[in-house]
Amino acid sequence: MARTSLSRRGFIAASLLAGGGVAFEFALPLGRASAQGMDATPITAFVRILPDNRVVIGGKNAEIGQGAKTMLPMLIAEELDVAWDNVTVEQTDADATIYGAQSAGGSRTTGREWLPMRQAGAAARAMLLAAAAQEWGVPVSTLTSTQGRVLHEASGRAAPYATFAAGAASQTAPDPVRLTLKDPSAFRIVGTRVMGVDTPAITQGKPLFGIDVDRPGMLHAVLETCPAVGGRFVSANLDEIRAMPGIEHVFVIEGDGQAESLLDGVAILSKSWWSADQARLALQVEWDTRAVEGYSTQGYAKCAGEALDRGPEKTVLDKGDVATALEGARQRVTARYAVPILAHGTLEPQNTTALFTGDAIEIWSPTQNPESGRALVAAALGLEKEAIRIHFTRIGGGFGRRLMGDYMVQAAAIAAKVPGVPVKLLYSRQDEFRRDFFRAGAWHELEAGIDAAGRLTAFRDHYVTFGVDAEPSRGAEVAAGIVPANLLAHARIEQSLIATNLPTGWLRAPRSNSLGFVLLSFLDEVAQAGGRDLPALLLELLGEEARTIPGSGPREADFQTGRARGVIEKVLAMADWAGRDGLESGRGKGFGFYFSHAGYFAVVVEAQVTGGEVQVPRVWAAGDVGSQIVNPLNAEQQVRGAVIEGLGQALAGQEITQADGAVEQANFDTHPFMRMDAVPEIEVAFVPSDNGPTGLGEPALPPVVGALVNAVFAATGRRIRKLPLREEDLV
Repeated sequence: MARTSLSRRGFIAASLLAGGGVAFEFALPLGRASAQGMDATPITAFVRILPDNRVVIGGKNAEIGQGAKTMLPMLIAEELDVAWDNVTVEQTDADATIYGAQSAGGSRTTGREWLPMRQAGAAARAMLLAAAAQEWGVPVSTLTSTQGRVLHEASGRAAPYATFAAGAASQTAPDPVRLTLKDPSAFRIVGTRVMGVDTPAITQGKPLFGIDVDRPGMLHAVLETCPAVGGRFVSANLDEIRAMPGIEHVFVIEGDGQAESLLDGVAILSKSWWSADQARLALQVEWDTRAVEGYSTQGYAKCAGEALDRGPEKTVLDKGDVATALEGARQRVTARYAVPILAHGTLEPQNTTALFTGDAIEIWSPTQNPESGRALVAAALGLEKEAIRIHFTRIGGGFGRRLMGDYMVQAAAIAAKVPGVPVKLLYSRQDEFRRDFFRAGAWHELEAGIDAAGRLTAFRDHYVTFGVDAEPSRGAEVAAGIVPANLLAHARIEQSLIATNLPTGWLRAPRSNSLGFVLLSFLDEVAQAGGRDLPALLLELLGEEARTIPGSGPREADFQTGRARGVIEKVLAMADWAGRDGLESGRGKGFGFYFSHAGYFAVVVEAQVTGGEVQVPRVWAAGDVGSQIVNPLNAEQQVRGAVIEGLGQALAGQEITQADGAVEQANFDTHPFMRMDAVPEIEVAFVPSDNGPTGLGEPALPPVVGALVNAVFAATGRRIRKLPLREEDLV
């Protein structure tokens, strides 16, 4: 069976074949059997009923702190009609042939799974009712359910689901289209504040994460790669390292020079990670860096400036007649902005445990994208994808980093050298920072035209970023449908590219995390020049009448102006925007709005600037992510996390720099994150709309940095056009 995302009907059908073909198999935690599940009867690929009527539901998606392991089972439990406190959630294996898409990225999970997960729960309930009808000899239409029990009102009979579990498992899968789902007004679980299912285990220090995996006879591995990414192996003092105490194996991993697949490296294996890493200190490697040397932070800035001066290489969007509109404008506002390269900085370093047996491999990994990792491993080892079994572990921070499968294929390549022995590859903190897939740097030249009434009439953005052959590198592109370009008759977005050896990737809210700063700060400049504030400028562009603007591509959601207006007006009321002029000297409020990942968010940041120090006492955030917040507790946590991350990107001094092709930062001291004592009070509100629910992991982040620098401007009169904020920018 091909490993592809299943259609909705195929997905439900596959999930309901436990009695006839696909027996549900949970990933047993870290290889140890779950005692309570041994006698359970599987009803669907997601549901098991225990003899005591407790329900075990499989969480199919990667859990990176976004709450999917709790949210998706909530949807199943809701339609299954069981009490949440009677539910246990267990992580499934990674297997797209059974579970469909299991990746975690792009804030897609909620929208993608809203119906399929509810249908899976409703299907299990329908099968239980059908089994009860057969056993009791009554029409299924006369049966109802409540809290895990089947009821026959006419006779007064009632019995727990467990009574009918075996019979239900042999029922024919119902057509998902014919299933009747609950009206939201009848929800008992969805919409309630539910603690994360892993929270108790996390607070007790129980092993859940990839870094916790421990297999009998396991060896620990470190992998040394070239400091300048892409350098090729020449020679090393391998015999000297082999002779060191405690070292079991030392060998060269021959890759293809590509970070996305497999870099050259030297693997050192020991019975403890510490001894392997200590041996690495004595490792002396000669690398061929001719193809990757010379890249530097200063060089990028110089090349970007020259590219902006030269003019664009490619036009991404061209609406109306921008040149004429700018020429006829009463005022023209021009500015250049720059955003730095950033690292993900996941708290749990990259790791994977692998056991190679010659014709198959078993993998335990904290991956956001198991099928991508599976494909990489299959290609590297020459295996069929079906010969690769992947166990999900909980993920100690992803932010897009673990969408890449490099650490998985590295562990697999090392394990293939020692068949029959489990091998755990664990990055050091230095590895984590220097072998990242970084947020690309970008440089923008923006220009706007303002008419005599102060209205924005034309917009141009020439951006420079990393890429080759007219294609921006991963996560570096600019979508054509961004605000304000999608709201204007005259708009142009232009692109130029410069080379780098750094692999780039998706950082939480890709593209938008840097554009939010650039566009919102520049639009604040435009608003000031036109004699108004930024909210007024945006509301004017949106117009009074709600309309829908089609997305700029197949992966871009349509933009609904009414939803944008709703969150803007909401946050202005929350933050008492009208009263901002009464703030004391050195204090200001800044506004930001951004649409990304199908979510609408408006943010107000209050900043206090004293000397060269910025403090943020309060932040207000209002979002529209559809008609239903599945778990309000988790939803608020996602927004607060996004606010904290956005503030940290600007205030904590985050920046990755390079010298001669190598990254200079190696730990949190040189690429810091926001500290707990600097976290502001954050007020969150949601504006419901008549649209399907969408994700929350990312859309609250993009407006944060723009709102922050606009608050700094309101407090000091100093415009910030380059990140991160530094003391010299403020005094």
